[in-house]
Amino acid sequence: MDIYLKNIRVVNPVQNLDRQCNILIREGTIKYIGTDQIETDYETKVIDGTGLICAPGFFDMHVHYRDPGQNYKEDLNSGIEAAANGGFTGVLTMPNTVPPIDNTQVVEYIKSKTANKIVDVYISAGITRGLEGKSLTSMHSLANSGVLMFTDDGKSVLNSEVMRRAFDYAAQFDYLIAQHCEDHNLTEGFSANEGIFSTKLGLKGFPSVAEEIILSRDIMLAEYCGNRRYHAHHISTRGSVEIIREAKAKGLRVSCEVAPHHFALDESFIETYDANFKINPPIRTKQDIDAIINGLKDGTIDCIATDHAPHSSFEKDVEFEKAPCGVVGLETAIGVCLTYLYHSGHLTISQLIEKLSVNPRKILGLNPIIIREGEKANLTIFSPDDEWIVDKQYFKSKSQNTPFDGFKLKGKPKYVINNCQLYASNL
Repeated sequence: MDIYLKNIRVVNPVQNLDRQCNILIREGTIKYIGTDQIETDYETKVIDGTGLICAPGFFDMHVHYRDPGQNYKEDLNSGIEAAANGGFTGVLTMPNTVPPIDNTQVVEYIKSKTANKIVDVYISAGITRGLEGKSLTSMHSLANSGVLMFTDDGKSVLNSEVMRRAFDYAAQFDYLIAQHCEDHNLTEGFSANEGIFSTKLGLKGFPSVAEEIILSRDIMLAEYCGNRRYHAHHISTRGSVEIIREAKAKGLRVSCEVAPHHFALDESFIETYDANFKINPPIRTKQDIDAIINGLKDGTIDCIATDHAPHSSFEKDVEFEKAPCGVVGLETAIGVCLTYLYHSGHLTISQLIEKLSVNPRKILGLNPIIIREGEKANLTIFSPDDEWIVDKQYFKSKSQNTPFDGFKLKGKPKYVINNCQLYASNL
């Protein structure tokens, strides 16, 4: 099927591109981009791009697809559809499946289930076997099978000697090591950010220092082991932003991500005891939000990733303390980012595209997407100005544990084009 994007604004920071034009896509390849009007036949899908933006396909480098092992929460097909519905053409899955992604058999299973889909599914694997923080996985075999990053996400590698060995092993091949920064000794049994609201509500708190201790240690180890590549998952505190800023100023090869809920929501939302606001790391203070936004503006924070973490309603609809941490995020990310970052005057459209498309691929060593004739079409098309009310009933994810249900957002995904396929969002 031919696709004709008519009168659409095309923005790609990689090419320093921002202009109004027409694009003809044939058999998945961009055949024409320019200002001329193209004659089309009745079989061509014509999309009126007035008021829309075409960007290099958005990439979420932190999703949990629960497959294998917990398919009732999400499976690879539903996860892919949720990503497409939310405006993403690429994702990186986390390894905490059942069994975990710590061997090539699980990697091959995921690859076989996700080949030639509209969303490119890339894979991360555990730093340690069974994500137990003890013995290293066979990183070389896993990398040869296509793994792009090593992380025990959801669990920190608490043992400093094990983490040092991971950096030393990764040094041979320049593998990317990533970490969910949490000193579990300080957070066991937590339900919320440690502060005024956790005290008021009688909930066990997650102190900000528990994140910052592990982050600081890891950066010191990465530097000690020869300035190794290191990525911090979903940082959430002002202290973490400053630690990353200082590391980058020293020339260390450190990167980080932040999740939309950590710059859109503060700890006061837990007053309702709604478990859809129970997240790890927890939503923090307004001061933390201000620091995160400043980190996004000055480039300290490299990218935005959703930490899409599906849980079934019977798991979430329990007492706050007993509910699992995590929220779905793929289908609200663009709306939340545009509302709280672009329309609030913090980031430009080009800067937002860098955080959602360019930088995640750069961190993972993937080729940048180029929008020009002869290139494969890998595109996200969104409206920056459409206003809508989030209704989780329209989600394609199997789970609906969103904190944003009922929120009014400005800006939404419209289409994704990738691998010779077109998907129209129904949000």
